[in-house]
Amino acid sequence: MPGPWQAVRLRVRVENRTAPGAPPEHREAALPAALVATHLILRISGGEFVSMTDPPMWAKPAVDSCENVGCWPVLADPGGGRDVMLSAPIILYDHPELAPESPGELYDGTEIDEILTLRTLALSDDEKVEARATDPRAAALIDRVESLDAQAMGRMHGTIRFGGAARSAEPPAEPDLDVPWWDPDAEAAVSPLTDTVNIAGRPVGRGSRVILRPGKRRSDAQDMFLAGRVAEVQAVLLDVEDNPYLAVSLADSPDEDIRIAHGRFLYFATDEVEPCEAGAET
Repeated sequence: MPGPWQAVRLRVRVENRTAPGAPPEHREAALPAALVATHLILRISGGEFVSMTDPPMWAKPAVDSCENVGCWPVLADPGGGRDVMLSAPIILYDHPELAPESPGELYDGTEIDEILTLRTLALSDDEKVEARATDPRAAALIDRVESLDAQAMGRMHGTIRFGGAARSAEPPAEPDLDVPWWDPDAEAAVSPLTDTVNIAGRPVGRGSRVILRPGKRRSDAQDMFLAGRVAEVQAVLLDVEDNPYLAVSLADSPDEDIRIAHGRFLYFATDEVEPCEAGAET
């Protein structure tokens, strides 16, 4: 790469070299030769990897020019170093690790663990017998899932961790119980249906059309499929740190009126959308 940083671009390509044969007649026949969830573990000596999710300023243009198809590379050295990178088909943070609430190796020890646990418990007895016979790890997983008690299931439902030990010397003010904190009337200065936010020099508010440009660091991979779609802003909201974001509905979806009636919106930060130019809203 240009510049004094002695940086190089690494290209890795994974190909399925399975010899082609007769087209499989059903899904089960295709799975043994399919790349269902390919993970790459890369290790380097005499150098270090650059974070793709939080690169230094000098490396950001080079990182932005990289293309990752079907994978998400993150730093993964167990010691917190930069000589190991994991490229997975799911979005992760740098140096990912299992949550301490996880009773074992399943997924991530939080809500998704709970969902997968319930799905596993929903298997029939015959299906569990068949799964146990396929692999010792599968058998151990089913045994562990069946042994979970209500307390262990509750830990997987999620947790809140607090950092630091600082505490205010003043007791917190008593909340106004007549007005819930989530009610717009709790703060008269906030009006999601009439507020606007400036994006690219243009005021954007309820009824504005925008083009979705999901950011690379979003935790929901499904949002990547919405890149380039046109959406209509339904509300301008603020998070707990007063950062604005938009509640939007897709402009070309036939059932959006039902979603709007139920308050089912998509949410994007202001730097993840761009106002529609005249004539580009269809």
